[in-house]
Amino acid sequence: MGNFQLYFDLGFKHIVNIGALDHILFMAAIALRYQLVDWKKLLIIVTAFTIGHAITLALAIFNIVHLPKNWIEFLIAVTIIITSFSNLFVKKFVYKTKFPPIYFFALFFGLIHGMGFATEFVAIEGTGFNAALNLLYANIGIEAGQLLFVFIVLILSFICLNILKFSRREYILFTSGAIFGIALEMAITRLPF
Repeated sequence: MGNFQLYFDLGFKHIVNIGALDHILFMAAIALRYQLVDWKKLLIIVTAFTIGHAITLALAIFNIVHLPKNWIEFLIAVTIIITSFSNLFVKKFVYKTKFPPIYFFALFFGLIHGMGFATEFVAIEGTGFNAALNLLYANIGIEAGQLLFVFIVLILSFICLNILKFSRREYILFTSGAIFGIALEMAITRLPF
C-alpha cells in the first residue's frame, strides 16, 4: 500500500499544484464548454487524456520515446492554445455524436502532456518493467487530480451561468480568451528555437 500512496500522490500533485498551471489551463479549456449535466462526456474526455498521458509515460519508462524538454514544454503550451481557441467556435451546446472529435484531441494532447511528466517520473522510478505498477498508481492519481479540477471548473461554471446569469457563449468566449492569452505567452517564452 505504501507504493500506491507514494505514486498516487506523485500523480495527484503533478496536476494539483501551482506549478501545474499548464495542466490546469488545459483542463479548464476542456471543461468550459460543458455543464454539470454533461459530466459523463467530460469524464470520457478526461480519461482519454489520461490514457494518452499514460501511453507516453510507458513509452518513456521503456526508453522507446524521448523528446527534449524544451520542445515538450512548448508543445504543451500549443495544446492549450489549440483547445482554448477551439472553444471560440462552439456555438451550439448539444453534442450529438457518440465520439466527438474532442475525445481524440484529448487523447492526442495527453500524449504530449505525458512527455512532460515522463522526465520527472523516470528520474524517481527509473525505467523497466518494475515501474509498470507504479506507473498505474501515478496515473490513478493524475486522473483523480484532473477530475477534481474539472469538478471545480464545472461548479464555477454553474455559479456563473445559473446564479450570476452570465451568457454561456460570452462566458466561454471570455474565459477561453483569457486562457488563450496566457497559453500564448507561455508558448512564446518556451520557444525551443
